[in-house]
Parts: sequence; C-alpha cells; structure tokens
Amino acid sequence: MSVKVIAYDVGTTGLKTCLFSISAEESVQYLAGEVEHYALHVLDNGGVEQDAADWWDAMARSTRRLLERTGTAREEIRGITFCSQFQTVVLVDQAGRPLRRAMSCMDARADAQFKRYMNTGIKVEGLDVIKVLKYLKITGAVSGSAKDPAWKYLWVRDNEPEIFQKTYKWLDAKEYLTCRATGVMKASRDDANGTFLYDVKKGCWSKTLCRMLEINMEHLPELCDSTDQVGTLLPLPAEELGLAAGTPVFAGGSDVSLCSVGAGCVELGDVLVYSGTSGWVATTVGKLHLDLGNLIGALVGADPTTYNYIAEVETSGKCMEWVKDRIDRMGMDYDDMIEYIKDTPAGANGVIFSPWMHGNRCPFDDANSRGVFFNLDITTHGSDLMKAVIEGVCMHMRWLLECTEGAFQTRPVVRFAGGSAISPYICQVMADVLGREVETIENTRQVGAMGAAALLAVSFGMLKDIKEIRKIIQVKAVYQPRPENTAVYDKILPVFKNLYKDNKKSFAALNG
Repeated sequence: MSVKVIAYDVGTTGLKTCLFSISAEESVQYLAGEVEHYALHVLDNGGVEQDAADWWDAMARSTRRLLERTGTAREEIRGITFCSQFQTVVLVDQAGRPLRRAMSCMDARADAQFKRYMNTGIKVEGLDVIKVLKYLKITGAVSGSAKDPAWKYLWVRDNEPEIFQKTYKWLDAKEYLTCRATGVMKASRDDANGTFLYDVKKGCWSKTLCRMLEINMEHLPELCDSTDQVGTLLPLPAEELGLAAGTPVFAGGSDVSLCSVGAGCVELGDVLVYSGTSGWVATTVGKLHLDLGNLIGALVGADPTTYNYIAEVETSGKCMEWVKDRIDRMGMDYDDMIEYIKDTPAGANGVIFSPWMHGNRCPFDDANSRGVFFNLDITTHGSDLMKAVIEGVCMHMRWLLECTEGAFQTRPVVRFAGGSAISPYICQVMADVLGREVETIENTRQVGAMGAAALLAVSFGMLKDIKEIRKIIQVKAVYQPRPENTAVYDKILPVFKNLYKDNKKSFAALNG
C-alpha cells in the first residue's frame, strides 16, 4: 500500500514543496513539486539573514498551487515533513513569533563572540584546548567557526539586548515551521547537534557546555527524533496551507542528514558528494571523530545508529550560477553553457578556479577567502573560465574526500546529488576529477526532500529502520572516470590547494 505525503525542502534561497508516494514495496516516488524563492539579505558586517515569515509564505503558496495543479484532495495527504537548512538562529517569543530576521548558516558576523570564548588560554589550532576537550567529550565535535549557531545567539545578546530579553526559544529553520504548523516547539536531534550544545552520549542538551558559553538553557526546545511526529496541523495554519486540519506533522531533519538518506547513503562507508547552492562530502560512519586540522567532524544524523562525517564548502553550485550570470552575455541557459564548454579540454587550458566565493569552512575555515581565477593568458576564452569553475568545485570536493579518507575507509563508488548532478557533463567531470565511479539517483534535485519522505516510510511502519531505505532509492546513471583526464587533475590538484596558502594574507588584507 502506498500513501501520499508532502516534504518541504527549506533552502537558503528557496523552498521546494514536493509530493511523494511512499511504500515499502516500491521506491520513493516523486510525483510533482513547486518552488518558491525568497530573499537572502547579505549585510556589510558579515551578517546573512532571512525573514522566517518568507519561509512560511513560500510553503503556503506552493502547497496550495501543488494541490490544485495535481488535483490532489487535501485529505489524501497523510503527513508533512521537512528537510531544511540548519545552523540557523531563529529567536521567537512565547507565541512562536520571530523577534528578528533569522541568522543564516552563512552569517559570519559573530567573530568577536567566537574569539572571546574560544581564542583564550593554551591553544591547539588556535582554539582554547580546555574548551576543545570539553566539546570533544560531550559532542564529539568542536564549534570551530564564527558561523556556528551559539556565537550568533551570543551576538544578539551582546548587540540587541532588547530582542534578547524577549526571547522565549531559540529555534532552527524547520523548527520554526513545525512550530507555526502545530504550536509545538521541538527540535530534531540532528539539528540540536548542529548547535554543538548537544550531549551525544546522553541524548540531551549539555548543561556543561551551556554553562561554559553562558547559554540560557530555557531558550532551548524539547528534543525528538527525525522520524517522530511533532504534532498535527492546527486549523489556521491548515487553512493557510490548503491542507486538512489534524494532518500529522513530522520532525524531519537537516539537509546534510537527509540528503544522505535520500541518496541511499545509509551504510557505513557510503559517500555522498552534494552540490547545491553550497556543497559537502558526507560519509556515513559508525563512530564520532573530529579532524581538527581539516575542520571535519561527525554529526548526529537521522539514523540514531550512525553519524554523518561532514566536510563542507560554502559555495558550490552557486559558483556555476555565478559564472553563467557574470560571463555570459548571450542569454545562455545551463544547457547552452554546457554546449559552449563541451570541447574545452580537462584542465581548462591551464585555468584554475577556487570556489571560495563566500569564504570557506573545510579543510580551512576563513571567511576572508574568495574565488580566484589563476593562470590566465591572452588566449584564455570564456569557455575556459566556465570549465574551470566546474572543475574547481569538483577539485575542492576531491580535496575534502581525501581528507575524509585520512580518518575513514570509504566505498569505492561515490553518489553525487544536488542541482549540479542533473547535468551528465558535470557528473562526468566529477568522476574524472575524483578518479572514482560516480552514481546518480532519480530526481537528484529533490534528494533532500526524498530523504524526508523516505523517513516517513519508517515513521508509518512500512520499513523496519532507516537502513532499509537504501533498497527503495533507485540509481539512475553511472559514470566511469577517464584515466587520461584524471591524470590531468592529479597534476593540477597540488596547485589548486596552494591557492589558499599562497593568498591567505592577501585575502585578509582585502577582506578582513
């Protein structure tokens, strides 16, 4: 038996509302979807904000449109759930109303708060060793970036005391949406872990870390699993969404966690390379581990028996969007762009690009780093620049995968998902750069929403556990690396890595 559900994918620049049919016997079937976009407010002080009400308005418009277009009756929807950006700070009052715009995961303004707490005492890799050890003991990871949520929370305390005084709860993006839908304030454990205040062994918020950072624990919501039902749709929110009051609302999970689930990367050693607006290399592992040198750590995922070992890059597919929009003056779409560069050889005729367009997190954390075109000459064409951007994103993913394999053994076949994986050309470049076989899945652009929908198969008892999801995720295509191209990238990679080391001081001088 199959049932219809809606999964919302809450991104940094838009929201996807996806209708799925799920069952134990068949794959997670994507039926239809709608997209709404909203503003990302980039401030001069390093702040990056969004209006939380925009997320809800996007949900309402797209849900009503989806039901009307597909002829789906509201009563047919058996549940709604979420895949969402995380490490977002949404401060709300007791009624669940936002007190200010949400602070995005890209928000980097809390450098002073980060340094005040973490750049003291005896240091290792620039961080207070005593606090690092406390973090490791309790969370298995370290809050090593000014972009992490606790520092943004403290930034509001220090800079907007009137708003801070009114704060009832500190929520993440999807927690705000489930609260608005049900009136219940609960956080999934993977989102909680993203705050670096979650005690992994005890499965609760850490009093020790909250005391160390002066976090008010009363601001933290109750915890639940990603497969848990948070509540049911209240009458007014149901009317706004066009759904039936009483429809079950489930917790869902973070985009990092659920993209792995949606790609079927749920067994130990499975690797997902994800390239959307941002990107990451996520490996499913069986233990906590922190590589402080490369700023890669294992986070709690949707599956309580495994962890996601995450290495991030801030801008991935965004770089490809940027190069198309900035260099193209002929009105190209993405298919036109691929046609334009298809004959450009591996290595882009010597041009190398670094994809650090909004700073970077792994394997170095530097908000000042930026994109670089390196090794241009008078024969360089626009097609070389476009090809170099694609290769640069793939090159950074290879760097992250190599760092990952310093700690964990990975399976030889890599799955590739996200908007960039729609293009067979980019998939082949990824295989060539990695030197690995690459698989893609059906509906790769909806991979996070697919993960959220697949979790409902577990919530409804259709599947025994999350590991069984692998059998209902279908592989669409397989790409074999071409050795002659991989050899070119082997030669380029050391130069690519050095672009940061050689320009670190210059980045700081220009952008610090």
